[in-house]
Amino acid sequence: MTAAERMRAYRKRKRDAGLKSVRHWEPAEGANARQYSDHRILDARSLAMHCKIAQKISRNLDLLDKAKANLERWSAKSEDPLPQYLCEWQEILERPWPDIAELITSMSEDATRLRSSSPFAGVLTADERNQIYAAFRA
Repeated sequence: MTAAERMRAYRKRKRDAGLKSVRHWEPAEGANARQYSDHRILDARSLAMHCKIAQKISRNLDLLDKAKANLERWSAKSEDPLPQYLCEWQEILERPWPDIAELITSMSEDATRLRSSSPFAGVLTADERNQIYAAFRA
């Protein structure tokens, strides 16, 4: 199942369960309402970006080298012992591409956590990133 098919199936399950699709954050009403970022939307945007990244790398596996180079650069700047997320990404990027693609487009808690420290910076163009950001501002 492709990342897009998994996302459509996920949305269908949510709709069938009667859940409402959240497209923007609305602050709670009242004097005691806290104003904070809605992490669900940020996580969804990150997932959308990684789905686009997976599509691009699937068409050109050489783009995977950008993630590996980013990880090397971060590891070189980091002091010993390496942070856990760098160790995790090093292990992940040694896997075959289909396994990596499945992980970065997964909706699991681990995948969501790892996307917050993703080494895939530079794979998407500025226009591609802006298109995704615009979709989540609507």
